[in-house]
Amino acid sequence: MRASSVCRRSAAMAGALLLASAALAGCDRGPGAGPGPPPSPTRAPGYGSVFLGRAECSSFGTTNFREVPCTSERAAARVIARYDGPAAAGPPCPANTDFVLHISETVPASDEDGDGAVPQGYACMRGLEPPHPGDPGGGGGPRTVVGDCVHGAGRGQVRETACDGTGAKRPEYKVTSAVTTRSACPSTTELYVDLGGPRPVGCARPV
Repeated sequence: MRASSVCRRSAAMAGALLLASAALAGCDRGPGAGPGPPPSPTRAPGYGSVFLGRAECSSFGTTNFREVPCTSERAAARVIARYDGPAAAGPPCPANTDFVLHISETVPASDEDGDGAVPQGYACMRGLEPPHPGDPGGGGGPRTVVGDCVHGAGRGQVRETACDGTGAKRPEYKVTSAVTTRSACPSTTELYVDLGGPRPVGCARPV
């Protein structure tokens, strides 16, 4: 899961939707603020003609993994989207992604098209069985979405945690809607969460 930048709104100023510029200084960073993506995993020999193409499956593990038939007992997750290049420069994964596999550029003995190389890319993965941390309220996934719960992570940031309280941190706020600007959030909003995408502002209230 990524850290999201946030901006708090005091209850007394909820109607006016006005915040001091000093309070906004740490709240206007774009999507992806906070820790970068995890290190690229080592690519193990693949199974299909395209390494981890859409609808194909991977074995367990996020740093060392193999492409396996989806019917295999070793299969753990299915590719729901696949992109070339680094994740920071590419399209975001679908909202229901459980985790992302970062594929390093390699020159294996056997590759996806026979040219001796597998390009850098990333695969958006969905577990074959629950629990699904990428679901709203699940407490994980690469994106924060409506229905997710968060806790304060310091320095104007929040991190996801399970809404049912089973995570390592207790939920403090729940994202109830996504809008284009802060002024469109309901009056009950006490925290703005940076979601990215076409509706980048998450309106959150205490839980």
